[in-house]
Amino acid sequence: MTIRRSELAIPVAEFAAALLAQQEVIPRAEVTADQVAELFPGTAVVVYVIQDQGNPVWTAKATVGEIAVTDAMEFHEGPLGAVAENKTPQVFEGANLKREDYAHLDIRRTVVSLAYAPLLVTNTLVGAIELVNFEQTFPDSVLQQLNDVAELAAPAIAVALSYESERNTSLQSISRVTQMYDLEKVFNSNLDLDPLLDTIAAKFHEVLRTQAVNVWMVDGDAVRLVRRAGNDPTVELESIESPGDGVPGDVSDNGEPVLISDPEDPRLQKRNVGVRVQGKDGAIFSLLAAPLMDRESLVGVVEATNRLDGLPFDEDDQFLLANVCETASNALHNASLLQAERKVEILETLVKVSREITSTLDIGRVLQVIVNDTQAVLSYDRAAIALEERGSVQLKAVSGLPQINPSDPTIKLLKEMLEWASLSNEEIHVTQHGETIDVSREASRAKFSEYFAATGARAFYALPLDDDQGALGILSFESHDPDFMTRAHFEIVRVLAAQATVALRNASLYRDVPFISLLEPVLERKRRFLALEKSRRALILAGAVAAVLFLAFFPIPMRLDGDATVGPVRKAQFMSSMDGVVKSVYVREGDRVHPGTLLADLEDWDLRSALAAANAKYQTAVSEMNRALAANDGTEAGIQRVQTEYWAAELKRAQERLERTHLRSPLDGVVATPHVENFVGRHLSPSDSFLEVIDSTQSSVDLAIDELDAVLLQPGRPATVKLDAFPTRSFPGEVRIVSPISSLESDQKVFYARVLVSNPDSLIRSGMHGRAKVLAGWRPVGYVLFRRPAMWIYSKLWSWFGW
Repeated sequence: MTIRRSELAIPVAEFAAALLAQQEVIPRAEVTADQVAELFPGTAVVVYVIQDQGNPVWTAKATVGEIAVTDAMEFHEGPLGAVAENKTPQVFEGANLKREDYAHLDIRRTVVSLAYAPLLVTNTLVGAIELVNFEQTFPDSVLQQLNDVAELAAPAIAVALSYESERNTSLQSISRVTQMYDLEKVFNSNLDLDPLLDTIAAKFHEVLRTQAVNVWMVDGDAVRLVRRAGNDPTVELESIESPGDGVPGDVSDNGEPVLISDPEDPRLQKRNVGVRVQGKDGAIFSLLAAPLMDRESLVGVVEATNRLDGLPFDEDDQFLLANVCETASNALHNASLLQAERKVEILETLVKVSREITSTLDIGRVLQVIVNDTQAVLSYDRAAIALEERGSVQLKAVSGLPQINPSDPTIKLLKEMLEWASLSNEEIHVTQHGETIDVSREASRAKFSEYFAATGARAFYALPLDDDQGALGILSFESHDPDFMTRAHFEIVRVLAAQATVALRNASLYRDVPFISLLEPVLERKRRFLALEKSRRALILAGAVAAVLFLAFFPIPMRLDGDATVGPVRKAQFMSSMDGVVKSVYVREGDRVHPGTLLADLEDWDLRSALAAANAKYQTAVSEMNRALAANDGTEAGIQRVQTEYWAAELKRAQERLERTHLRSPLDGVVATPHVENFVGRHLSPSDSFLEVIDSTQSSVDLAIDELDAVLLQPGRPATVKLDAFPTRSFPGEVRIVSPISSLESDQKVFYARVLVSNPDSLIRSGMHGRAKVLAGWRPVGYVLFRRPAMWIYSKLWSWFGW
């Protein structure tokens, strides 16, 4: 190798300009390494930087030549240690070096000489330049030129370190703010108290990075441990602590946060007694607790134990916990308001159901109200009632079924389960979570395993209906959600069961009374008929026979009628898929639109800025990758290729987000939202409805049919609709769908038939009312006229005799 002459000048201006063109440490280190390699061709160069002056370590930031740094170099070891100690340029001959002195270097050639120049700023060491020669030793002139480069590079790298430190600090602050914002969104996204408590425990555990987080809620004058995330063997769930019993009890008494960083603290020693006696792991060495305050009232305590990094909690952790507790308290306040509102709604519904079942002595009506209207109080998939009759259990009512088909396999299975449940005369509550069935007896577990597999249910709750006169029957609820019943639901269902028992007992007693009163008018009419003359009796009999034959065989069209309400066949509630402010609206109420029609635009300047930034980053990464490939630097090219792929993905994501600011119609129809143009300037959230588009070429008419006629409804039947707005015109249609469940309309159970009516002229509009008739076929006159009374009589006879 030929060493440059000592009088060769360093290109100061170009070198300084190249350093100033970069802001970060690695690019400036690379510029420095390239400059040294240019001064000393054939040598390998490494630029080291000390990032943390409090804990100094040699970190390689740039390399040039046939060399790579594989391991971190201890600060005071080897030749670099001598540079750190003397802070002066150093040259080491290869003959005086051992391989261990430069073990951090991955090289395949023999080292002849090493040269070092420290990077000093006001006598503070910020790094070093390492020069490796594989051919000959370095002359003394090398150190002077190397030191000239170091004098220019040192302040540049120091400034870059300061810049990166400030940037990282800003990023940490932004990350903390973002984290708090995300926590607030997560907490406020769920207003159900039980899931919210689970979320609070999990998020506290995630943010604080602790061994465990315990959530205690106020229970009278004490606090109860209701949720836990992580492992804390020192206290059991559902434990209760009063003031003086422990840290949570004390915090609930004085409302002051507690920070314990000393493992020998008496409070921790008391807490760890049980763990140490049993020889378990998980003793607490540091503890942090803060109150959950709702306005001025304490509602709970959050307790964190043992940081995962093994360090004790500090004041920063306490400050973070206090801030997160404030966010969680707001969410708990909202959840408590919702819970109180739901309790009021449940009580109102319970009163309504109670009024329904106690206002009638019709046992069928009572049964249907119990199994159907109870769904407003409890979210179940199926409810059923079975009554004791002549020593056996008979299934009487199933939710959603106006009539029970005994031959249905699911009905048979339900009847068998209710018969089995009635034998215990106790409440039965069985749930399945995953593959685990929560029941004590193995035989019961096998029975419910088969039952759940056949029905798809994951929860079964049954309670007996009995009073002082004995057992009356059994009431059951099923759901695919194993946790569909809470503690409040159990109490409400027990109250409902007591009221249902009274109503059913009264209806059963009343059912037996009318039998004698029905026979008396029949016998009286028989006596009057026998008292008539024979010829008159014959004439009456002939007329009766003729009337019977007419009623039995003469066919007439049977039509089912009911109130009709017009609605659109198809409609779409259009909502934005992202947060934003409406910039422009291109449609008005009544405009016809097609799929893909541009409805409105959201403000997109920030997204365009993000797109431009992502594109710039992508282009920069591509340029850096191409430069590395041109320089045959495989390592740097690989790094830049990863950066290129990352920014390509970010660029595509930014383009997709920008496209989502264009709100387009999902279907062909008419805009139905009034004053949609006034949405300009309004902020839209993903859950906010923007406008509604309906298909006006066809209209769907909801026809309410009494439940007694619902069995005659069949899809495909012709129908005729007469609307109040067009009293002289009839609109033909066809029944497309018959509702599988009933609805309560004016204290009457009805089933809805959806009639499809052609509307090419757009005369029929959503919301119009009228009457509609459905042709149910041709039936004898008697069937048409007396079907409903006959069904009523039959139901009465069936309820009396129960065949």
